[in-house]
Amino acid sequence: MNIARRILNAIALVLLVYFVVATGLIYTQQPVSLSGKGGLDFLRLQSSGIEAVAPVPYKTRNDQTQMVRVYPAISEDKPLLVLIHGPGWHGQQFDTLAKAMTSFANVLAPDLCGHGVALGRSGDVEYIGQLEDDLADLIKLHVKPGQKVVLAGHSFGGGLVVRFAGGAHRDLIDGAILMAPYLKYNAPTTRPNSGGWARPLTRRIIGLSMLNNANVRKLNHLPVIQFAFPSEVLNGPLGHTATPTYSFRLNTSFAPRNDYLGDVAALPSFLLIAGRKDEAFIANKYEPLMSSANDAGEYVLLDGVGHLDVVDATPTRRAIAGFLNRISDRE
Repeated sequence: MNIARRILNAIALVLLVYFVVATGLIYTQQPVSLSGKGGLDFLRLQSSGIEAVAPVPYKTRNDQTQMVRVYPAISEDKPLLVLIHGPGWHGQQFDTLAKAMTSFANVLAPDLCGHGVALGRSGDVEYIGQLEDDLADLIKLHVKPGQKVVLAGHSFGGGLVVRFAGGAHRDLIDGAILMAPYLKYNAPTTRPNSGGWARPLTRRIIGLSMLNNANVRKLNHLPVIQFAFPSEVLNGPLGHTATPTYSFRLNTSFAPRNDYLGDVAALPSFLLIAGRKDEAFIANKYEPLMSSANDAGEYVLLDGVGHLDVVDATPTRRAIAGFLNRISDRE
């Protein structure tokens, strides 16, 4: 009996230490005020989409209302193209690209949950995995029988495309387009702190990960990453649509899983486009890394193009149009 009691006491002590360490990591690191200097030049997005298509609401499986911009194709029998925005911004990022792609696809550009003029909690979701479920609901709402579906994303949005391919809804997509995608903080493609744009609260992320490993999720609403928006953007005409902080569950939902190459391996036929002057990621490291897990990719690297500029670059439009045509022609 004494041996059994000692074992139980030892287990209780280990658990106590585990939870004390986890909560200590969480609460000894807090968000701070960021200057917005040294990050990405987000000012250029502030002037984009002056005559942008307005978003319209749609309902998800948990009866939440989300927003999406709809760009119908000029002709019938085109694929459905869903464009996933990067971190901190919203679907208006793609207004110029989306309009250019209506010759090749029916285009959707959603504001992911927690983004834009958020209808729920800004910078948060209800649960880990909600972004994938919301995208699946959006696709099912708009896809026509026999229509091909291509999921495309920029930066973190590209990471969400990779995550979607490795998840439960992978069969909903026939192709993927990745524009300078975020794969993981420790991937060889990622510059430290994404080139100064992101400030992850690393200790807090570790502590919350420890609690989640023990099935404790009560603190998943806490912020774990900040984005260095210039003050001119936050105080500008679209400042109210920016999302400068993410919760643990939103940040986790946006990125590929820890085994990110496992998610990469699940990608269908895909196109990757990145600029050689990308400030957040290292363009020439994508192909050697990703081709080791999946040989279904095409890689286009653009000279003189940075992280934000890749979305509206003319070669990007040409590459995406060609990819959509190939997907459309595939039996």
